[in-house]
Parts: sequence; C-alpha cells; structure tokens
Amino acid sequence: MKYRRLGMWGLQLSEIGLGSWLVFDSGDQRLSDTLHRTAYENGINFFDTANVYGRGNTEVMVGRSLRAFRRETYVLATKVFWAFQRDWPFPGANDRGLSRKHIFEQCHASLKRLGVDYIDLYQCHRFDPNAPLIETCRIMSDLIAQGKILYWGVSEWNAQQITEAVAICDDHGWQRPASNQPLHNMLERHWEAEVFPTCRRLGLGIVTFSPLAEGLLTGKYSQGVPKGSRAADENLGQFIKPRMTQENLARLQKLGALAAGLGAPMSNLALAWSLHRPGVTSVITGASKPQQIIENVKAANLVLDEAISERISMILGG
Repeated sequence: MKYRRLGMWGLQLSEIGLGSWLVFDSGDQRLSDTLHRTAYENGINFFDTANVYGRGNTEVMVGRSLRAFRRETYVLATKVFWAFQRDWPFPGANDRGLSRKHIFEQCHASLKRLGVDYIDLYQCHRFDPNAPLIETCRIMSDLIAQGKILYWGVSEWNAQQITEAVAICDDHGWQRPASNQPLHNMLERHWEAEVFPTCRRLGLGIVTFSPLAEGLLTGKYSQGVPKGSRAADENLGQFIKPRMTQENLARLQKLGALAAGLGAPMSNLALAWSLHRPGVTSVITGASKPQQIIENVKAANLVLDEAISERISMILGG
C-alpha cells in the first residue's frame, strides 16, 4: 500500500480507502469485522462512514470493527448533514443541515456511536443553503479547538462554495476545510473542470467516492445483470441502473479489453486511473467480500504509462 498527504495537510491516507455506504445495512457485525480486518491487514488506514448510513447503526458497526486496532494507526472519517430520525413521531426542525446546533449534536452522537474520543476527518455531507456558511465554518473550527475532530472537510460542494468557505476561515483565523469528497469515476467526471483545480489551488485533498461506479467498472455487468448482484436488487440497484446506458456499456467493453491486455482486472484499471487524477489523495471503495478488498488494494501498484493513459482517454472521450 502507498500513502499520500491529504492535500496540503500532514495527514497520511492510504491510496485505497474503505467505505461503508450500503454495505452494512444488513447489520452483519461479523461481516463488518472481517472486511475491516482484511482492509487493515492489507495496508488500508482510511475508513469512511456517515451518521446517516443505516440510521446510525453503521457507525456503531464500524466503530466496533475498528476497536481491534490501535486508534493512532487508522484515519476515521464520518459525515453530517442528512436527517435520519424520520421514524420519530415528531421529527425535529433542526434534525438536518449544517447549523451549529445540528453539527454539534451529531458530532457528539457520532463519537458515542463510533466509540472513539475524536474523529479524524469530519465532513459536511452536502452544502446547506439554509445555514450561513460562516456558522458552519465556525462550529467546525470550534470542534477542532475542543479536540473532538482533527480535520474537517466537505462532500459534493461546488467550487464557489469551497472557495467561500476557505476565505471565511482565513479571514477569521479558523481551521480551513482539509478535504473534499466528490463522486468521481471514469464514467462520471463532472467535478473535474472546476472543483478539482479549486481543491488543488486551495490545498484541499480529494477523496473520491464511487470510483467503481457502484460496481459497473468491475466488469461484472459486461454480459448483463447477474443474479444476486447489486443492480439486481430493486433498492440497492437504484444508483447503478441509470449508469447502465448503451454508451457506457460500449465503453466498458473497450476498457475490459484494455485491462485484459494489461493482465489486470478492470477494477484495478479504474482505480489506478482515478489515482492518476491530479489532486486525488485516496479513492473510497466498497466491498461485500474480503477478496474484493484484496483485489482493490493491488490497484495502488498498477502503473499507467502515457500510452495506456492516452488509450483510456480515447475510450472515455477526453
């Protein structure tokens, strides 16, 4: 495994991270333990989750799985924004967003669920137009000063929102956001034009999610939708099905052939390509089996020379 600094900051993340979105909804603690141990033993030190996953239960499972390892040896990231107490008889008006109240309360709730004293990277899961940005920046900086979190970041924010947050923090002497977590992969590159250059200019590390497009870039759907796969599930497949266009399927055929010529799985080609994007610190992968983690880790050592990179660009159309 190789490690990279989170943008301009000193925090070192493994190039391959392990996320928990949609993975532990079944509540299988034994599976969570096995996957996290496999990741840890293969050099992954970056683990990403969110308070909304499993309505808080996923944080509990991740925290239990990581308890087997020394706290200083891994980087734990979680997020705040979405409401998840919709089953309450009277949902609170402040049970979502990036207000000082919601962030403060959810940070402490996440610490309790995870069973840790501090969160390495606390991320704003989305931008909140209803909360003044100065309020969000202030509470994040306060939580750092209190030792509850070490760094804070954003997810799916646009270039203007990131720029304004950095400016506010600089004006007040507060801790800047250290990272951005955007959706990004070979088939979805809409953040590259403005957000990626902005992050590099301002020193934010980029930790991408869905680098395998929910499994589409593993090659498993080249011949259709296998029984028991994520796309075959009505609920879990809601995010992958819109990506299965004729244009994308044609690209997958060509990418699969290219990967085969390199003697590598298509998943390794996709992850290595992501890691070659300027400014990317780590790619957050998901897994439901230990073998998937072991295979994904190999992508960190796959070198894409100029000729291969040009062939990929031709296949992707730029």
